[in-house]
Amino acid sequence: MKRENYIGWDEYFMGVANLSALRSKDDSSQVGACIVNQRNRIVGIGYNGMPYGCNDDLFPWKREGGFLDTKYAYVVHAEANAILNSSTDLDGSRIYVTLFPCNECAKLIIQSGIKEVVYLEDKYHDQEVFIASRKLFAAANVTLRQLDHYSLRIENHE
Repeated sequence: MKRENYIGWDEYFMGVANLSALRSKDDSSQVGACIVNQRNRIVGIGYNGMPYGCNDDLFPWKREGGFLDTKYAYVVHAEANAILNSSTDLDGSRIYVTLFPCNECAKLIIQSGIKEVVYLEDKYHDQEVFIASRKLFAAANVTLRQLDHYSLRIENHE
């Protein structure tokens, strides 16, 4: 007899995104992403962090201050890293993200051919960059789905 209380695909892939987020050095926002093809195969993962080869200790992680003194000038978002870490065609795939994508990531998602965004949190819903994301996704016919029944929690080990 097969086990009945196993997790579904959505919980599994969001769990991978959550686990990826734990790699982030950002003390205020850990974001993870997992890209899955049409056959439910993971084809890319990423988290928010500094570009390859850039020492995490040499760049700021602050949220406030002048642009060059904050993380916003330097950090690569989880979605971009997942797309860049993929080595296959992403056309028709879906991306699981722990936080709804900003407008810059929305453009990358659309350009890569991803057709569905499954997200966990949407805490910046009313900010202009996220309103722009929704407009872009709607124009490109990208499906948006918030995972509201997600209960698998991966705790940070300290």
